[in-house]
Amino acid sequence: MAHFKYKALDAAGKTVEGSIEQPSADLAAHALASEGLMVLSLEESRAKKGAGKKGAAGKARKKRGNSRDRLLHFTRELSVMLTSGLPLDRSLAILAGMGDDASVQLVNQLRDDLRKGQSFAEALEQHPEFSSFYVNMIRAGEASGTLEGTLVRMTEYLERAKALRKMIVSALTYPVILFTVAILSLVFLLAYVVPSFADLFADMGGSLPGPTRLVMQMGDFMGSWWWLVLGGLAGVYWLGKRRFADEGFRQKFDERVLGWPLVGELIGNIEMTRFARTLGVLLHGGVPMVAGLGIAQATVSNRTLRGELDTAVTALREGRSLSASLLEGGKFPELALHMLQVGEETGRLEEMLLKVAELYEDEVGTVTQRLLALLEPALILGLGVLIAGIIVSILLGILGVNELIG
Repeated sequence: MAHFKYKALDAAGKTVEGSIEQPSADLAAHALASEGLMVLSLEESRAKKGAGKKGAAGKARKKRGNSRDRLLHFTRELSVMLTSGLPLDRSLAILAGMGDDASVQLVNQLRDDLRKGQSFAEALEQHPEFSSFYVNMIRAGEASGTLEGTLVRMTEYLERAKALRKMIVSALTYPVILFTVAILSLVFLLAYVVPSFADLFADMGGSLPGPTRLVMQMGDFMGSWWWLVLGGLAGVYWLGKRRFADEGFRQKFDERVLGWPLVGELIGNIEMTRFARTLGVLLHGGVPMVAGLGIAQATVSNRTLRGELDTAVTALREGRSLSASLLEGGKFPELALHMLQVGEETGRLEEMLLKVAELYEDEVGTVTQRLLALLEPALILGLGVLIAGIIVSILLGILGVNELIG
């Protein structure tokens, strides 16, 4: 069982706090709803049993330090309150009493702007925390009178985007750690272990085998010029960062990387997922097609795919379909484009876009596992070969010198 700290509104509209023990957050929220409580926030408690409420609340606030997490919390909690029938100003007043200092300041500014006669979208537009995608969704929701439904869809979008980022980061964590350990192990062997054999070989005399001389020279260089190696690595990092900042180089790189085995497929699937979900949510919220496509295009980081969407915007203005334009380019996954074509023909494009996003989100996980299945053994094998090569070269030197002495 997990322990959850919650804030909720009772039937009289008063804020209540407490804790509940349930196997999952969904079951905890359902149990509270059955007691007539409207959940405002629900956080898993990681504090020890003896911790006071103040300490637990402080930990809960620290969890909202990330700007993306704060945005997700804000959207989720506001959608819950609006869906329950609370007016926007009252909902923001409640939120102002729940967040950390940064959140409280932001919410109070939003309330002040609303009281000056601005729309909610206009108030959000003045704060960089809210993207053009977010603001346009809110604007469309206000225009259609479905602001609470729009916030519910925004919550689902932000939660899925967070889950996708978390999946990619989790998948890459182990290879990064393994690569770092490999580099540190080689540096340790060459800088500290190998030079310790130099005096031994010098005392024993004789000519060392070629592999042993090479490793000893590498060890001497690493021991004496380690600062130069670190400077070289820093220089490579700086040069790479500068090259990637060059738009011409980045355009060529983005085009080539799409053709790499597995890596290109993974990037294409990730970009397709982001684009389809963003455009689907925008169209479902009532944003016009051309405006929605321009906003969704900003979520695509690959320059080549973004250029394809530029062409698609022009084609839409000329009366052509989105899927036909993208099929001509041949850069996006073909299956996804055929699904979009069916959606356009049946008048259910926004629904089909969301299905495409779900499909390719699963594909991201599949391709990531296939890539890791090749990458992890390759890193382990490479590290083993390098370390074994160093050890064998030292053994060859010892055996060679022993033969000369004998």
